[in-house]
Amino acid sequence: MKVFLLHRDRDFEVQPELRDSMFEAMLSGNLHAIFNAMRDLERQRRSASLSAPPGSYDGLAQDLELETLWNAMAGKDLFLYEMAKRAVLSGLTAPEEIRYRQHVLADCLEHPELVRRLYRLAIEALASEQAVGSFWSGARADWILSRSVRVLRLYLAVLRELRQIADEHGESFRSDGFGRFFAMVREELGDGYFETVEQHLRELELKRGVLESARLAKGDKGTGYTFHKAPPAPSWKQRLLGSKQPPSYSFELHPRDEAGFKALTEIKSRGLQPAADALVQSAGHVESFFVMLRLELAFYLGCLNLHARLHANGQPTCMPEPAPDGRLALSARGIYDVCLSLHVKDRVVGNDVNADGKSLVMITGANQGGKSTFLRSLGLAQLMMQCGMFVGAQSLRADVCAGVFTHYKREEDAAMESGKLDEELARMSEIVDRIKPGAILLCNEAFASTNEREGSEIARHVVRAMLNRRIRVLFVTHLYDLAHGFFDQRLDTALYLRAERAPDGRRTFKLLEGEPLPTSYGEDSYRRIFGDVEAVRASIGSRT
Repeated sequence: MKVFLLHRDRDFEVQPELRDSMFEAMLSGNLHAIFNAMRDLERQRRSASLSAPPGSYDGLAQDLELETLWNAMAGKDLFLYEMAKRAVLSGLTAPEEIRYRQHVLADCLEHPELVRRLYRLAIEALASEQAVGSFWSGARADWILSRSVRVLRLYLAVLRELRQIADEHGESFRSDGFGRFFAMVREELGDGYFETVEQHLRELELKRGVLESARLAKGDKGTGYTFHKAPPAPSWKQRLLGSKQPPSYSFELHPRDEAGFKALTEIKSRGLQPAADALVQSAGHVESFFVMLRLELAFYLGCLNLHARLHANGQPTCMPEPAPDGRLALSARGIYDVCLSLHVKDRVVGNDVNADGKSLVMITGANQGGKSTFLRSLGLAQLMMQCGMFVGAQSLRADVCAGVFTHYKREEDAAMESGKLDEELARMSEIVDRIKPGAILLCNEAFASTNEREGSEIARHVVRAMLNRRIRVLFVTHLYDLAHGFFDQRLDTALYLRAERAPDGRRTFKLLEGEPLPTSYGEDSYRRIFGDVEAVRASIGSRT
């Protein structure tokens, strides 16, 4: 049996960099291993040594505040947190794959309690392994067989409940993913299946002893040990009439004959070993099904948790529309920063944007006007869309990119061995080594650590190189020379947005199309700190 709720034709896959010890423990289904891995990760987080995923995702997680997103999806469950992180960072690259996952998620949003019930069933099934004890080195075949019988009986009870859910509620799910899943459950877990398994398990309890056959090989050593199904017990009529039975021979071991007992046990184990191996394999197949069921449902549970948080804050969500391959699309209505909305009680201001066919979006305007927040909302929406999630917007249509990369300004670091500009250039060099055509680069105040002329010149070369490689660039900047230099070129593939400022200096946090202006309205900051400008000027004049 296969789950296939995250992919149409394969189990869940993650980026190679994310296949760490935690993910391997998740795939093993061993709850003890998962617990230990989670405990180690939690210890690292408390010691502040693990604030972001490993490798090239550090900057992305920091710039887009992905920790906030993952924590909201997890709801304090470390397993859900780890799955959310891996799913968000392992985005899909084909529109049809995204739509497949979106339809499954739509079913989850319509039937949240049933999905949570399925998730609990998977956990209950995996707990069966712990309930009957673990294997140990040198365990005899009869013990392995007995343990596997107990495990399969526990699995069977969960499978019956799964079949019941499929019978009672399967028709109410409309997605291809859940439709195929419940059809598989009904087909492969029919009444005949349960009757056959129950019959085999009763036989393998060996209540009537063990029937084996073997041949003699050279040196009078046994070979070809075969475990046979026990013959049916004589009926009451046969016992009453004393029907003639085939001849049989027996022997008895002395209670103190340890060598004989050991030899007999070894003979029994040789015959039972193939059956024990087969039963272990069967239990393993069922276990792997529940491992993947838990793993894949964990992502959807994370989505349910996030959806509940956003709607409790009165924030809208929508299923984005992935544009067909080869089309440069980005249009949204009411798009907002999901992570910001999780930090504040008030409803976050959304923005509209129409950047279809635009490979460059230059964002300028007043300080504290919502430019960085808007940029982050676009990056989050792209990641969420490409892992099959809803997004924080009233509507969104975007093309599927080959990766999201960020270059944000960093706070001063006392431990920095070189200048701030050197650090910015080093980070951009790392991005250049990894970015590829079809990707998106989000820049927030990049190269503002040097003067206007030099910063603009550096940024201009970077942006041109990215555009030449078919990489979309979204750039927030106060560098007027940079922004207006591109504006003067009147590029059909460029869009210029400006943070709106009311006449009285109030910020509306709205981004409107507009020409870059040679001011960031520093006077507004001055007024906010010192008060009325004219009053301050008069006061200074009177003192002189």
